[in-house]
Order: sequence, then C-alpha cells, then structure tokens
Amino acid sequence: MALDGKTSRRSHDEAAGRRALHLVSAFATDRHLVLGQEAVDEKSNEIIAIPALLSRLALEGALVTIDAMGCNPGIAQNILNAKADYLLAVKDNQPTLHAEIESYFDTAPQAEVETATDLDKGHGRLESRTCRVSKKIDWLESDRRYPGAFRFPEVATIAVIDTKIEQKGKISIARRSYITSRSLSADALAGAVRSHWGIENKLHWTLDVAFNEDLSRLRKGHGARNMAIVRHFAINLVRDVKDKRSIKTRRKRASRNPSYLRAILEKSPC
Repeated sequence: MALDGKTSRRSHDEAAGRRALHLVSAFATDRHLVLGQEAVDEKSNEIIAIPALLSRLALEGALVTIDAMGCNPGIAQNILNAKADYLLAVKDNQPTLHAEIESYFDTAPQAEVETATDLDKGHGRLESRTCRVSKKIDWLESDRRYPGAFRFPEVATIAVIDTKIEQKGKISIARRSYITSRSLSADALAGAVRSHWGIENKLHWTLDVAFNEDLSRLRKGHGARNMAIVRHFAINLVRDVKDKRSIKTRRKRASRNPSYLRAILEKSPC
C-alpha cells in the first residue's frame, strides 16, 4: 500500500485566500485501487494527514510505503500498531539517520550486505538500479545518539538504491535510502520501492491525463475536494472493467453507451 500526495493545480482561490487542494491518497499497488484519501491545505501538512488516513484503513499484514515526508517515528509506530509494516524513504528531514545509513553502506563488510541489480532499457534510455540491503542494524541503537533522540521502532532492514541513468549521452546518478520494519531481501525491497512509484503512474498520471484533474477549475466551497473523491471512486470502477480498452476510452464509451455505463456501475461483466 503506497501513500502519496497530489495537488489539484487549479483549485486555488486567490480571492478567498485558499490554497490549491492537496490530497494524500492510499493506493493498493497490486490491485491499482484507491483505498482512501485525506485532504490538507498544503503539501507541508502531509505529516498531519497521513496518521488520520492510516487510522481509517484496514492495514493488517500490509507493507505501507511512504516517501520521505512520512519518515517520522510516530507514523512508523501508527503503522505497527495497525499490525502492518512500514517502508520509508529517508532523506534530509532525518539528517542524522540519512547520513549514518549512507556512511554504513560505504564501509559495510560484504558479508553484511545483500545486493540485487536490475536494468531497464527503452526509448534511448538505459537505467540500472542496484539495491543493497542489510539486516545488521544493532548500531542504530548505539549510545552515540543524544539522550531522548527519536528512535524508529522495530527497524529490521536498511537499504540504499543507487540509480544510474544514461540518455542522449548524459549520465545521471542518484542514491536513495530506506528503512523498513519487515525483513526483506534485496530483490523484495527493490520490488516494493518500484511498486510505490505506481501511485504516480497508475493514479496521479491517470487522473491528469484521463480525467484532466489539473485542468479542473472547481474552487468554491467543498467542490474541489468532493470531486477529487468522486474521481477516485470513478477510477476504481473504470479500472475494474475486464476489457482491453484504455481508461480514457472506457470513460468515453460509458458516456455514450448506457448499457456499458450500467455494467461498470453494477460491476457486471462487460
């Protein structure tokens, strides 16, 4: 289950002093279904919205993935309390932890690290990703930290993913760090990270391209928030249709064919 936020670009109302709507969504990456959402006034408030959203979801047994905005000990504990596991990206909002993970993998003995590499090639772009994980995490509880420092509960695995992209003669390199409460192999962790980005491709991108969400100018009252939720219901229903049409084509056909629309709404075979 991936959690991430998206801003509806044209939903701001300058006259009323209202910022654009920012919605944090929970997305089942295996089924490509939206499971819930929580609206906030701006991206910086995701850390408030995430616990509220988690409290309404049945999480038992799930692996909950969140980007660096959700890398917070309290959020991690909320997930564990729901009998689920967390996988959190670590960036400079947790500067000490981020630096220590990177430093560890720069010097870690080979016997402590498991590695997996995969390649993607297409459209003139070559991307290689090397995931390294370690379950040697006792040093995270060392006495080097100051008294009262935040601890991430029940960390079981730490990881870094080094990405190298070659395109049009240019090379870019990036590294991302992660912590998780689940004991994961390098292949499993890399797969979970790739699945997390499905919320961008399978939800946010689809909302913009197939539903034109960023072009919507609803901004009065609760209009923007209500329609964002309606789009989530709609995308779940349209995506569940068992045919080979694109989501955009299904929507267009449903607008012109009452029988097809009824089949979608009743979730009967099409």
